[in-house]
Amino acid sequence: MIKQWTAMGAVALAAATAGGGAMAQDKIKVGFMLPFSGTYAALGNAIENGFRMHVAEQGGKLGGREIEFFKVDDESDPAKATDNVNRLIKRDKVDVIVGTVHSGVAMAMARAAKESGTVLIVPNAGADAVTGPMCAPNIFRSSFSNWQSAYPMGVVAAKQEGKKTAMTITWKYAAGDEITGGFKEGFEKSGGKVVKQLTLPFPNVEFQALLTEIAAAKPDAVFAFFAGAGAVKFVKDYHAAGLSKTIPLYGAGFLTDGTLDAQGEAAQGMLTTLHYADELGTERDKTFRTNYAKSYKLMPDVYAVQGYDAAQMLAVGLKAAGGDIGKKDVFRTAIEKATIPSPRGDFTLSKAHNPVQDMYLRKVEGKENRKISVAMKALADPARGCRMQ
Repeated sequence: MIKQWTAMGAVALAAATAGGGAMAQDKIKVGFMLPFSGTYAALGNAIENGFRMHVAEQGGKLGGREIEFFKVDDESDPAKATDNVNRLIKRDKVDVIVGTVHSGVAMAMARAAKESGTVLIVPNAGADAVTGPMCAPNIFRSSFSNWQSAYPMGVVAAKQEGKKTAMTITWKYAAGDEITGGFKEGFEKSGGKVVKQLTLPFPNVEFQALLTEIAAAKPDAVFAFFAGAGAVKFVKDYHAAGLSKTIPLYGAGFLTDGTLDAQGEAAQGMLTTLHYADELGTERDKTFRTNYAKSYKLMPDVYAVQGYDAAQMLAVGLKAAGGDIGKKDVFRTAIEKATIPSPRGDFTLSKAHNPVQDMYLRKVEGKENRKISVAMKALADPARGCRMQ
């Protein structure tokens, strides 16, 4: 009997070893949950392009493992978010989810990632809660927090531009509330006063009534958050209303990133803050921009950078874990300790897994967001409410 069990054990061990070797060669499944249609489609495409470009540069492998891609169009619709993310987790059984752009959708993704333990890398959506109250060991961000992108512009508008009063305008959803809130905090801490905060439903782009209200109130400045097609229409409408002649328009950088071709003259001279600018001038950024243009026949924007860096972060974790994403502590610790060599400039991650990064003051000149200065060096999000386990 003992010999029989021993023999059976040997067979089982051999089978397990053979199976383990096969499993080690399995592809890492990466699921893109991004907007591939609607207002934010261009952003989703840029993120995917950036991610795929880094994988291609590594010969199609990260941490020695080939990458297999799955895609879901989230349509920037929070109502569909839970079903969409579960397609990737339960149907496709992905190892990593990369997404998304819309903050409301990202919140549903973060909840699903926490419940399932699936690694989530957020390559855009800046919802403060993702690396605040929703923070988790398996959730990482390669982009920014909403607060982080706007707080510096508030400081610059008050201290450098000398503005005393301002109004804000945005879509009424998480990203809009938090980005305009970040501007308000920076502006008022620096001596200014936000006299009114205007909103309209997402993705409504009928701005005329609110522009009339701005014209009547005559603040010293207006701060806006829109992105994609909405940003194009708002900037053009603001200019067409004649407001840009008397009331300077400021924004988080999404207002003018990836939109300047369409905005044309209306965007010229506008100041924004963001963690990336066109033509930073570093060798790393020059190489990135050249390679991206060759690969996709487009110039990269901040969204492409964030996708590229999401792949870089995944590569760091997989390399440390020997390609085994199941080694969760090793994977996580490696990313937490890493310095990511981004086209935007080196960044590290905070304890909440949000980038600690330079925020640039940019000015629209022609079809570029030109770096004027570093608005804030190595800015970390306060990550209010994060209790990392």
